[in-house]
Amino acid sequence: MTQLSEKDIAIITDQIGRTPNGIAKIAHYSPAGIPQSLQMQSWVFNQPFPTLFWLSSKAIDKALARIESQGVVKELEQRIKDDPELREAHHQSHRDYIARRWEGMTDEHKTIIEEKGFTHLFESLGIGGIKSWDQVRCLHMQYAHHLVGDNVIGRILDKEYGIKAIADAEK
Repeated sequence: MTQLSEKDIAIITDQIGRTPNGIAKIAHYSPAGIPQSLQMQSWVFNQPFPTLFWLSSKAIDKALARIESQGVVKELEQRIKDDPELREAHHQSHRDYIARRWEGMTDEHKTIIEEKGFTHLFESLGIGGIKSWDQVRCLHMQYAHHLVGDNVIGRILDKEYGIKAIADAEK
């Protein structure tokens, strides 16, 4: 686990509106050094926490909330249903997320998860704990993953909605 700087903790506290808990490290910074995606611990407050990446960026959060309010999540889910190539790419995003979650997990947390019988959850739940891999559910968790991994929904958000420009401009 990486030690967060006081500056990073202050920025994240301002971003999310509370003192952060369960952060393993900052997974992605804007070009100006602002935390945007947080890598979370897999065992938080004595409970499994399958969400690996948490979006902390205020600028990206605001843009994605606006897009979500326009019904884009349902639209993307329909596109995934209708397009086998997009569906496979989306499933690959889930596989990437699961692999990164296991790779980023401490040995201590792996042992706890195995001993408590939660291994199957961490091997099957996708991005943000999604059980049905054809769902998008939340653009924020998709984009938090996109900032550090392989996420087709994030690529669509960059291409069709210009989110990368917003992310890159955050200061």
